[in-house]
Amino acid sequence: MSFVEELVLMFPNAEFRRRGTWSLKQITAACNKHGFTNLIVLTERAKKPQSIWMVKLPYGPTARFKLTSLVLPKRIAGHGRPTGHRPELILNNFNTRLGHRLGRMLACLFPYDPQFHGRQVVTMHNQRDFVFFRHHRYVFEQSEETSEVSARLQELGPRFTLKLKSLQLGTFDTQHGEYEWKHKPELDTSRRRFHV
Repeated sequence: MSFVEELVLMFPNAEFRRRGTWSLKQITAACNKHGFTNLIVLTERAKKPQSIWMVKLPYGPTARFKLTSLVLPKRIAGHGRPTGHRPELILNNFNTRLGHRLGRMLACLFPYDPQFHGRQVVTMHNQRDFVFFRHHRYVFEQSEETSEVSARLQELGPRFTLKLKSLQLGTFDTQHGEYEWKHKPELDTSRRRFHV
């Protein structure tokens, strides 16, 4: 199963459409017309996913991420299959002003009413400006001998890492778009300064 198919399974009410020759502005206008709330566009190089564009509809913002460390479920030992339940969401360490904005944008990909009986959880953890994405199922087990309750995790996948490259106000616009934040590697002289 491909990365796109895994994302469609994970995000509730998601639809997949091939981009073809459409520009991102045309796709955004069509999604607005049909009442979509989020748009995700994957770009690839040599048949491997390279970056993700996320557009919050109808008014923005637009975020561009570099996609790295992708591991599909079939390569995860002991992986499970996701069910159709809406997952719980854990956002961890999005502490700065930019982090709060990015966390809210990522949280909008999932409905606010998780189905707890599905026992699925999506975790997005920010560390050193990298967002680590994980999808698990949890099970509570009670020991018959000591009657202690413990939790066990089963990874559902996919597993990947995102690095924010830019955050643009409004929907995608290359000519007149105003950037709220843009990664500038030439200015990163300190390894201790983080933005998200």
